[in-house]
Amino acid sequence: MGIINLWEGVKSKIQLSSQNLPKHVAIIVDGCEEHAQKNNITLQDVYKTEFLNIKNAIKVGTKLNIPLLTFFSRTTKPAEEEIDQLVEFFSLLLNWGHIHNNQIKISVLGKWYNLPQRLIEPIKKIISDTKDYDKQFVNFCIQYSGQEEIVDACKLLTQQVKLDKITPENIDKALVKENIYASYFLPPDLLIVSGKKKTTGGLLLWDSTNTKIHFTGINWPEFGREDFLKSLVFFQSN
Repeated sequence: MGIINLWEGVKSKIQLSSQNLPKHVAIIVDGCEEHAQKNNITLQDVYKTEFLNIKNAIKVGTKLNIPLLTFFSRTTKPAEEEIDQLVEFFSLLLNWGHIHNNQIKISVLGKWYNLPQRLIEPIKKIISDTKDYDKQFVNFCIQYSGQEEIVDACKLLTQQVKLDKITPENIDKALVKENIYASYFLPPDLLIVSGKKKTTGGLLLWDSTNTKIHFTGINWPEFGREDFLKSLVFFQSN
């Protein structure tokens, strides 16, 4: 049993078992607009805090040897202002030493290829530059829908039937898994939901049958390292 209480910004002693940590933590990033309104600050400033907290969460994952993190914002289609911030974020992420020093592979799930070219380019660049990394994995869900993910898998399977590569009788859960966006990744063990909504937003819908869900009630800009650790305590206690 290890006591994790040595990090800057973590005030309380939090006990975690090193033998029972999740292998895949999915995180819903929510509550940014509410945080901006409550604190009378601009969305641009909130986005900066949002992305800073994502980087901090990645650091926690690295420190605790959590192999896979997935981040999802409830925004189905990013607004123009958010697109500008995402361009800046992925550009900064590309040059963030932590990614390269720790061999973190970046993937993006969803229909991001329909976004403006100025965002597509930095996304393609970071995917390409980290494609051979294999020490840790980080997914970002952008313009993502869990239902659409399953629909698209069904379309791919339909095409395979038409091409006589498979028969309808061949289709099972494993084959569906092979054709979803997250086909290469383990299902999430823990889903951390920030913000006030007590819904999962359909994140990794196919894979979340046995996922433990922690509704934090904390807006993402206020979500710190200690809150992440408390979510891990929740995971180990349930």
